[in-house]
Amino acid sequence: MRWIYSSALFFFSIFICAQQSVSKNDSISIVTKLFKQQDDWNTGDLDAFMKGYLKTEHLVFSGSSGPIYGWKATRDRYNKSYSTRQLMGILDFEILNIISLSDSVAQLQGSFYLKRDMEDSKGFFTLTWLKIEDQWFIISDHTSPSH
Repeated sequence: MRWIYSSALFFFSIFICAQQSVSKNDSISIVTKLFKQQDDWNTGDLDAFMKGYLKTEHLVFSGSSGPIYGWKATRDRYNKSYSTRQLMGILDFEILNIISLSDSVAQLQGSFYLKRDMEDSKGFFTLTWLKIEDQWFIISDHTSPSH
């Protein structure tokens, strides 16, 4: 019984320590960049929106059709899927949680609501952010619509 208690305490400690708070400055930087992306989307500027993503072939975007690798492929997917302002609609993000995975990696969970003249869309996303030279960029985006 003591072994079970010790094991549970050990794993609980690892879980708690692994999910550290993001510093205030880093949190502000990440949230500011995310809401800049929202504004860029809502003005129809996909090129500006893409500046939130790290421009690398290591970027991964995972959506309902599976993963896409690379910044250019991600941009091309957005351009194809949202080729008009009507398709882009008005995007609204809500932040649910931000945790630090290390000094230079953070994870943000959030929800989105896309208001359009046609069918609206909503869902959830998990973004992994990488800090490079005091700037945060998305390196992984997993977005799932909910019904």
